[in-house]
Amino acid sequence: MIVEYIRNRIPDDRREAFLADYGRAALVLGRAPQCVDYELSRSVDEPACHVLRITWTSAEDHLQGFRGGDLVPGFLASIRPYVGDIEEMRHYDRTTVTGTGAAVPTLHDWAGGTPALERLTTVLYERVLADDLIGPLFAHMDDDHPRHVAMWRAEVLGGPDRYTRERGGYPAMLGHHLGKGITEPQRRRWVALLLDSLDDAGLPADPEFRAAFVGYVEWGTRLALLNSRPGAEVVRSAPVPRWGWGVAPPWTG
Repeated sequence: MIVEYIRNRIPDDRREAFLADYGRAALVLGRAPQCVDYELSRSVDEPACHVLRITWTSAEDHLQGFRGGDLVPGFLASIRPYVGDIEEMRHYDRTTVTGTGAAVPTLHDWAGGTPALERLTTVLYERVLADDLIGPLFAHMDDDHPRHVAMWRAEVLGGPDRYTRERGGYPAMLGHHLGKGITEPQRRRWVALLLDSLDDAGLPADPEFRAAFVGYVEWGTRLALLNSRPGAEVVRSAPVPRWGWGVAPPWTG
């Protein structure tokens, strides 16, 4: 993905029309398959300054796909009066420097921290080992496996990066799934047992947390299913994914 910033300086007497016209332009952006999201902001310190941020699937998709498509005439018709007010219009690559502030708790902290996740994995693996369908997949796991899974899940949900530092990160977790031949019924049983374990382990039951957690579980188990197929083409080197409140990682494996 690529981020485009368009900076305009709009005087007070044109601001109302500017916002109305860009509101119409936004309706066009919302229909563009190349557009991921957008946001128009106004400076508090200098009210004349406005910044439109548009995330495109790629610079090529923007410059050749959107600009060469049927939607661009309608977009330009709305913003044309302000083209001369543009002070900057550039594409920016995202960097690895990203995150959230303390104002928004991580899923790890909301869940109760690493102790809560260790409690969850203890309850889960008691169920897993007793299950006829998926128990055989874990028949030879070592005693520390549940703790290591809790360490992985803690890092994924925004906690300490111990799995990366101590266990080898994503490539190590990938290695646990390669060639296992996990089936869809086994994946579904794992998900069901994990969700049942949330209640017994006393993790938060609010809809926001459960929705975010289920989103991660569905994403993670489906990726594990694909990676476990014999001969699967897999991404072998990647960071441990970081999962937020309804936000998927910036890569899909």
